[in-house]
Amino acid sequence: MLRSPSRLAANLIRKVQAASFSSNTNDVDTTYMEIPVYDVEKPQPLDVRKARLHYQSRKRGMLENDLLLSTFAKKYLDSFNENQTMMYDRLINSPSNDWDIFHWIVEKKPTPKEFDNEVMDMLKKHAKNEERSALTQPPLY
Repeated sequence: MLRSPSRLAANLIRKVQAASFSSNTNDVDTTYMEIPVYDVEKPQPLDVRKARLHYQSRKRGMLENDLLLSTFAKKYLDSFNENQTMMYDRLINSPSNDWDIFHWIVEKKPTPKEFDNEVMDMLKKHAKNEERSALTQPPLY
């Protein structure tokens, strides 16, 4: 009996899926995995922290945040003092869901108290783009 290519592909997918989950994951919910939390409290020179934040602002994994955060960092991060830099670091590295950050910035959801600060106010104003300028990601160099 000949099998159709689609049936062969479906069987192959089932076999790969079965092989990729060992018996060790039977009691683990693999439908949602938390992003590991970055230790923002780790001592770091201010210039190194800012360089890391420039990169992290551009490489979020979600285009909406990539555009908003990278252009915001390009515009403001270098002028931030240490306290403002830590506020920004906590904001982009504490929540594990990028959609939460996005919804807070565009004011679709209320900002939690721990992130409701002057940097978040600046981000919200930046997102409104009152100058109506085209936002493009700054180059990495």
